[in-house]
Amino acid sequence: MNKKYDFAIIGAGWYGSVCARELTDKGYTCLVIDKRDHIGGNCYTEKVEGINVHKYGAHIFHTSNKEVWDYVNKYTEFNNYKHHVIANYKDELYSLPFNMWTFNKLWGVKTPEEAKAKIESQRFKGDPSNLEEQAISLVGKEIYEKLIKGYTEKQWLKSAKDLPAFIIKRLPVRFIYDNNYFSDPYQGIPKNGYTEVFDKLLKGIEVKLNCDYFENKEMLSPLCDNVIYTGPIDKYYNYKFGELEYRPLKFETEILDIENFQGHSVVNYTSADIPFTRIIEHKHFNNDISDKTVVTHEYAIEYNKDEEPYYPINDKPNQHIYQKYFELSKKENKVFFGGRLAEYNYYDQHQVIESALNFTKIWIDHKTKENKNE
Repeated sequence: MNKKYDFAIIGAGWYGSVCARELTDKGYTCLVIDKRDHIGGNCYTEKVEGINVHKYGAHIFHTSNKEVWDYVNKYTEFNNYKHHVIANYKDELYSLPFNMWTFNKLWGVKTPEEAKAKIESQRFKGDPSNLEEQAISLVGKEIYEKLIKGYTEKQWLKSAKDLPAFIIKRLPVRFIYDNNYFSDPYQGIPKNGYTEVFDKLLKGIEVKLNCDYFENKEMLSPLCDNVIYTGPIDKYYNYKFGELEYRPLKFETEILDIENFQGHSVVNYTSADIPFTRIIEHKHFNNDISDKTVVTHEYAIEYNKDEEPYYPINDKPNQHIYQKYFELSKKENKVFFGGRLAEYNYYDQHQVIESALNFTKIWIDHKTKENKNE
C-alpha cells in the first residue's frame, strides 16, 4: 500500500461507504479502513441456516426522504417489512408503539376519547425536565410504569429521572388501531440483507479490514490527502477533554432446532427483573424459510472505551464535553467528521446517508469551483 489517495475513510458503515462511493464516482481515490473483519458497520448481516441475521441488533430502514430512498434502492431491493413490536411485561403482551390496541389491552377502552381521558387522568402536568416526566406527560403513569420505565432503565443503565426528556419524544403515540412503529412512507429491509448493499457501495474501492486507524496512523497519514473519520470523536483527540459516554450492547445469539420461537421479529421485555431488553428472531424480518431459527438476546452493558460504542448518551454533561471536541474539529482543514459516533448524534440510518450525501455534494461542488478559478 504505497500509492497516494485523495481520502482515507475511517469506517465502512453507512457514512464511510456512501462517501467512498460518491467521491470515487467523481474521480477521487479512496481507501476505506475498518478495524472489524467486515464491512457494513453495525448494519452487517450474515447468513446463518438460510436466515439473514442482523449481527448487531435489529436494523429497520425507514425514511420520509425520497432522495435517500431512491439512492439506497439503486443498491438493493427492499421487502415490504413494517416494524411493530410486542412488549412483554410479566408475561402480559402489549402492542407497540402505543396505539388503540395497547390502550384496549390495558384498560378495555374502545374509542380514542376513552383512551385520551384515561391518559389525561394520569398525565404529568408540568414542564418535563427528564425522561420520566416526559413519558408520563405523553402516556400517563400506568403505561410508563409497565412499558417504559424498566425497559428504558435497562437500556441506558440510568434512572429515567437522570435521562434527558428528548429521548422519549421519538416514541409514537397514536389514537388509532395502527401497530406500524414508523410513520415514514418508505420502509423495509433489504431482501438479501444489508451486507449486499455495502458490497455494491464499495465495489471497485480499496478496502482494508482488520486495520485499526490509530495503530496505523503514522503509516497512513503520508498516503492520504484528507481523512473522513466516522469513529468516536473523543478517541480521535485522545480524550483531551475527557471521555464521552456511549451505551454499548451485548448480543447473545443462538441457533434453535425449532422452526418458530416467538412468532415475531422483536419482543421487548419491559420489566426490570428480566436482565435483557429484547429478543430478536431474525427470520421474521424477511420471512426466511428454514426448519431452524436464530434468536438474539440483547443486553445493555456499562461503557468503557474498550467496548464497542452504539448509542451516544446526549445528556447535558456529555453534550458539554462534545461541544469542546466539536469546536476543535472545526479547526481541521484535512479531517472531516461524520456519522453517529463522530458527530455524537443519535442518527437513524437514513439520516446518516443524508448527511454523507450532503457532505460529498458540498465537497465536490467546492472543488469544482476551486478548479474553475485556477
